[in-house]
Parts: sequence; structure tokens; C-alpha cells
Amino acid sequence: MEASRGNVQKAEQRAGMKKTEKTNKKRSKQDEEEEEEEDQLFNLNNKSLEEDEDLSDSEESVYSGLEDSGSDPDEEEEEGEDGGSDDDDEDEEDEQDQNEKSTVKKSKKKEGGDEEKEVKKEDEYDHDTSDEEDIRNTVGNIPMEWYKDFPHVGYDLDGKKIFKPIRNKDELDDFLDKMENPDYWKTVHDKKTASDIVLSEEQIELVNRLQKGQFGDVNFNEYEPTVEFFSNDVMIHPVTNRPADKRSFIPSLIEKEKVSKLVHAIKMGWIKPRRVQDDSRGRFYDLWANEDSSILAKHKMHLPAPKIPLPGHEESYNPPPEFMFTDEEKALWEQQDPSDRKLPFIPKKYPSLRQVPAFSRFIHERFERCLDLYLCPRQRKMRVNVNPEDLIPKLPKPKDLQPFPTTQALVYRGHSGLVRSISVSPSGQWLVSGSDDGSVRLWEVCSSRCLKTVQVGGAVKSVAWNPNPSLCLVAVTVDSAVLILSPALADKQVISASERLLSAQQEEGPSEGSQPVVWSEMEGEELNQGIRLKIQHPKPVHQVTWHSKGDYLASVMPDHSSHMQVFIHQLSRRRSQNPFRRNKGLVQAVSFHPIRPYFFVATQRSVRIYNLVKQDMTKKLQANSKWISSIAVHSGGDHVICGSYDCRLSWFDLDLSTKPYKMLRHHKKAVRSVAYHRGYPLFASASDDGSVIVCHGTVYNDLLQNPLIVPVKVLRGHVITHDLGVLDVTFHPTQPWVFSSGADATIRLFT
Repeated sequence: MEASRGNVQKAEQRAGMKKTEKTNKKRSKQDEEEEEEEDQLFNLNNKSLEEDEDLSDSEESVYSGLEDSGSDPDEEEEEGEDGGSDDDDEDEEDEQDQNEKSTVKKSKKKEGGDEEKEVKKEDEYDHDTSDEEDIRNTVGNIPMEWYKDFPHVGYDLDGKKIFKPIRNKDELDDFLDKMENPDYWKTVHDKKTASDIVLSEEQIELVNRLQKGQFGDVNFNEYEPTVEFFSNDVMIHPVTNRPADKRSFIPSLIEKEKVSKLVHAIKMGWIKPRRVQDDSRGRFYDLWANEDSSILAKHKMHLPAPKIPLPGHEESYNPPPEFMFTDEEKALWEQQDPSDRKLPFIPKKYPSLRQVPAFSRFIHERFERCLDLYLCPRQRKMRVNVNPEDLIPKLPKPKDLQPFPTTQALVYRGHSGLVRSISVSPSGQWLVSGSDDGSVRLWEVCSSRCLKTVQVGGAVKSVAWNPNPSLCLVAVTVDSAVLILSPALADKQVISASERLLSAQQEEGPSEGSQPVVWSEMEGEELNQGIRLKIQHPKPVHQVTWHSKGDYLASVMPDHSSHMQVFIHQLSRRRSQNPFRRNKGLVQAVSFHPIRPYFFVATQRSVRIYNLVKQDMTKKLQANSKWISSIAVHSGGDHVICGSYDCRLSWFDLDLSTKPYKMLRHHKKAVRSVAYHRGYPLFASASDDGSVIVCHGTVYNDLLQNPLIVPVKVLRGHVITHDLGVLDVTFHPTQPWVFSSGADATIRLFT
């Protein structure tokens, strides 16, 4: 018993010693923690003095209240008392742990503040990457303006106040911080903790990625292969094997209630069922069927659409005989343009109404009516009282514009076919004409006597007298050849000069066979008639014209299929050239500029002006007509007139525009020929209506003043034959006289 009592007493003594040792150790531990807190405060104060920055609520701020509150010593004592019944081994382990911690803390005190920070960074909570909001301030999701008037901004986890900084930054401090602090651009103010947080490089990179619309995680692969959960292969095991609900077998009470409400509403008439659309009405309906005409009548500027004229007797199925077309009227109707026809149809007669076929132009008429209704503007215009005489331009009287040809003086008869072309000699004494009867006639102008007739064996399309007064030559086009005639109607000096020009390069002989144009000298009877040279072309020639110097001449062969439509020939060297690689359109007529090295080429719709020296196009004139027939150039060279088959005459001012300065529509039918006078301000146009219209066209030296164009006289005398009237017109070189040739095989002189 005594031995057992002794053992118990020894055990009690051991336990008491252990208790005292534990309490001493805990006291020493508490003292060390207090010393460590003092050191931290000292270090923070030193740091704030050095950096001279405002105190913020960061991890090292005194006012942040974010330090981990140390565990209560009383609680530790209680835990120690509770654990007093542990084994001796556990006590020894505690002692070892306490010794290790004390040694670590002593070494920390010696190493200083920098190493203390590094050890602090090893805290596992510093690297917490939770996406939760900052829970240091526990006030919750409330407006921080509520704490505006308080010295604190909230409470930490231990219930202690989180105080605001000692002083708030004003705009000057913010500006100085912006200028001096290199980390200002990555500093973010946290309203909940009233602190400035400097973003790390990883956080800045995360913000940049999110701003660019990229994923936050760098390692995230947005193009991962999809996992086919549901495929077309029948699998053994279902994706879900949940048994069906009971509600899937029972009718829905909610739907039953909704249906009953709808039925009640339909019965009461609150909801009307949809009507079935009547398909018989179709998709097309009259837009103005229900329109009230009184609404439009009230409109101030409203004009009702004009009604379609009622059908006349000519539209009857059995029209009276005077409304039926004769063969001539029918041919004329077919030749006319659709816009010029009086009736858009030919009246027809049927024995009975049931034999009348469907109107072929019905849809066209309806469509044109619709176009008239919505395209043609209808506007009510206030009537202005204007004197009609004020609208007529003030033109000079024709008496003041004399001289110009007024009366027919002579008629040159002798041809038996159409006289297609005429030309006057430079002296004005002789006239040459070419006809479809295959003859070229030379006339004396004053007496209308035929001096010479040359048979060329084909229809003559064009004749042209050489404009050089020191030469006496005539160019004639017959089929695909151009003949050079020497009429010998001049002085001996002029005739000898002409002979020298024709025989200058006789040694060279004709051109080679490879050339498209072949020159050849005439012999025998043709030479006796005065035909000296023959220029053979590959295709029929329609026009020939001379250069003003008399050595060059141009020929025209209209043909779509070939680029060889125009040739320029040099008489002295007997050579020909095609000036164009390709022709843009069908060439109708050509002309040389009287002064400059320009060449005018008239196609169907336009006139192109080429510079022969630079070999390029200088201008393109738009004639605004459908088909150009003839062209003439003013003696000054700055004005051009064009006649066209659509009854128009266009005057171009080359210095003004590429579009017509004036469009004259005096003729009723196609204009066949136009001509300028060399000396007088006159120009003339010949037409198929059998008339020649002479106009006065004054051209001023002042470039600012536009030409004065006045029609002065209509000359008639030719008889229309086979719907052809006057085919060519030309002026006398010195007198105000005009020559015209017509389809009635006559040539007329008007003086």
C-alpha cells in the first residue's frame, strides 16, 4: 500500500512540474508575439516616413484591421488543461515544436524587415486565387456611400472597424501621384476597403485578355474536339434511365383550365376565330377600288389622269372604206418611225364580229398606259400672260442678210439616171456631175452647156474637183475604183502642171500585188477620154474628197467586216495608206481640215477628229442623231455641220463643246447633203423632201460671241422620184450661188 502511495505521489509531482513548464512556455510564447507586433508597427512607421505616402488600407496598414488576430491565451490555457491527461510522448513533441518556433522567431528578429516580408509571403492565404469578392470587409453588397460620414468603411471578420486613411487624396495629390508614381497606371482603388491595390503582371495580362474578348485562362483550348454525347449509333446503355413522371400519363389540369377560358371567351364573343381567306379573289386587286375621290379632289395640286380616248371608226371590225389604207399609205406607214405614226395599227375589215382575232398589241397598250400614268408628271401650272412675240428670238430680217440665192436660174439636163454627186471647179467656170447612168458630164456653168461626156462603165457615187487652182483634175468613184480625170479645161500652164503631177513618178510603175490598193495607168480609148489613173480598191467606194493642197485625196468604203474603210492617197508619189488600224463604227463620210492637219471621220452616231501629225484622236463630236449622212467643214475650220437621215442638221462649234450648238429640224425627210460657202456666211442642206434650205450663219472673230444662224430661203424645183429628192448640194466658189442635183436626173442652179 505504501509503495502504491509513493508511486501516486511521484506521478502527481511529475504532473505538477509539467503543468508549470507548460504555463511558462505559453507565457514566453505570448511575450514573443507581443514583441513581434511591436517590431511590425515600428517597421511600418519607418516605411511610411521613408516613402512619404498616405496610409492606405493594405496588408501592412495599422488601420486595416486585417492582421490575423492571435488566439486568446485563456483559451490556450484551457486547451492545455484539457490536454493535461495526454501521454508523455505528446508532451515531448509539443516541447520540440515550441523550441523550433522560438528559434525561428529569434532568427527573424535578427534578419530584419525584408526577410520578415519574404517569410510572410509564404503564407498560404496570400496565394488564394478564389473568385469570391474580397471578404475582408464584411458589410456585404451595400452602397459604400452610406459610410461617407463615418471614419470607418466597415468591419473585418473579427468585428473590428476598418478605418479610412488619415487624409483623403485631393486632385493635386492625385496629379502628383500620377506624375511621380511609376505604378499609378496599374493602381486600382478598392471602395470597400478604401485602399489602393497595385495590380500584378498576371492580373494586368488577365485584364488585357478579357478586353480583347479572349479567355481568361491562357492554357484554355477553345478548339477542343467535341465529345459526341448523342450520336447516330444506337448505344446499349441510355444516357438517362430515369423513369417517366406520373404527370406524363395524366392530362394537365393547367391546360384544361386555359382551354376552358378560351372556349368561354369565344362563346362570349371576346375572341373571334380567324376567317378562311377566299382564294377566288386572287392575289390581284384594284388598288383604288375603295378610294374616296373627294379626298383627292381636296388636294390643291391634284390633277385627275386623262382618260383614254374612245375608239373611233378606224378601230371598228367593219370600218368605212375611207378609213382603209391604200397600198401607198400602208408602205408609208411601215417606213415611218413608230413614234411618228398617226395610228399604232392598220385598220382591217372582218365579215363578222366572231371572226375578229385577239388584239396582238393589247398587253403593250396596257403597259404604255400604266407608264403614262405613273411616269408622266401632271402638274397644275399657273398661266402666265406673255406676249407671244416676246418668245420669238429677235432675228435680223432676211433683206439685211443678202446676198443669198433666191431663184432658180438654170437647169442642166442630159443625164438619164440619178445625179448623185456634183462638184465645181476652183475658178467657178466648170461643173462636173456623176450619175447612175454610168457617165460623168462636164458643164459650163454660165450657159448650162455640156462640154464633155465620159463613159466610165458603172454608176458614179461621188465626184470631186481638185480644189488647187493650179491643177485641173477630177476624182470619180466607180464601183471599187477611183478614176483620176484630166478634163483639160484650163490654161496651158495649168494643164501642163497637171500632166507633170500625173507623170512625175511614172518610173515606179503600179504598186505591188500584195498591197490592198493597186495604182494603174489607163491606155487606149479610156486615155483618149481623159482618164489618166485608176486606183483599184478592195471594196466599193462611196465617197472621195480632196485635200486643199490638191496632192492628197481620201476615199471611203463603208464595211462592217473590215478595218479598211478609209484610205488616203498621195498623187505625186502614187502611194496609199490606211490611217486606222481599226474603225469604231461604220464610216459614212470624211473631210480634210482646210488649214490644219486634221482629218474628220463621220460614223453613224459621232464625228471623230484626228491629228494626222501626232496620229491620235483630238476630239469626238456627239451628233445626237441616229445616222449621219454627210459632213461639211467651215472655211475657218472651227465649225462643222452634219446632216442625218432623221431630218436633222447639227451645227458644231469646236471651241465651245463636243455637243451640237444648234439642231435644225426644218426638213421633213432625210437630209442627204450639206455644204458651206467658201466666202459668204452661207450654208445649205438638201433633203429627200425635194427642197434646199439656205441658212445664214455668221461666225464672229470674238470667241465670246456665239454664231448667228438664221434660215433665209427654201429653194424648190426638183421633182421627187422614187421617194428620193435632192441628193447633193454645193456652192459656187466665188458667187452666192448654189447648185443642187436630184433624183429627177437634173442639176439646178439657184442665184
